[in-house]
Amino acid sequence: MTPAEIWRLTVEHAALTGAALGIAAGLGLPGGVAMARSVRTRGIFLGAAGVVQTIPSLALFGFLIPLPFIGGIGKGTAIVALALYALLPVLRNTVTGILGVDPAVRESAVAMGMTQAQLLWQVELPLAARTILAGIRIATVTTIGTATIAAAIGGGGLGVFIFRGLASVDTAQILAGAIPAAAMALLAEGGLTWAERRLSPY
Repeated sequence: MTPAEIWRLTVEHAALTGAALGIAAGLGLPGGVAMARSVRTRGIFLGAAGVVQTIPSLALFGFLIPLPFIGGIGKGTAIVALALYALLPVLRNTVTGILGVDPAVRESAVAMGMTQAQLLWQVELPLAARTILAGIRIATVTTIGTATIAAAIGGGGLGVFIFRGLASVDTAQILAGAIPAAAMALLAEGGLTWAERRLSPY
C-alpha cells in the first residue's frame, strides 16, 4: 500500500463512478422528461427502477455476471450495476422537477407561441434544474459509496483496499480505501450543491 497505489485506485474509483453516472444521466434525463408526459410509462419505469434499488448490491452483481454482453468479471459489469442503482434518483427527480413547473407558466409559454422543444429547453428544464441536480447529487454520493463493492467482482477502485483489509484484519488497509472514498463523496456533495445554487433560477 503506497501513495502511488492509493492514487491509482482513487482515480480508478472516480472513473467507475463517472462512467456509471454518465450512463444513468444519459438514460434518466431524457427518460424522466418522457415519463413526465406519460402517466402510464411513469408508473412502470419508476416502479422497475425502484425494484432494482431493493436488490442488495452483491446480489445484483451476481445476477449480472452470467448475462451475455454485459456480464462477466470486471469493470463492465460493475459499471452496469452502478448505473442501475444511480438511475432511480435521476429519473424520479427529473419527473418531479418537470411536473413541478407551474401550469400557468407553461400555459403562458405556449400562448407566446413556443414549440414543445422551446418549452422544454427554455422553461421547464431551467425551472426544474434544482430538483434534477438534487437527484444527480444523491445518485453521485450513493454511487461513490456503492462502487467500493465493485472490487468483489474484479472491478477495481478503492474497494480493493477495503476487501484486502477485511481479509487480513488490517485497519490501515480499510482506512486507505474508506477515507479517499468519503473525501470523494464530500467533494461531490459540495460541488453539486454549489451547482444547484448557481443554476437554480430562484
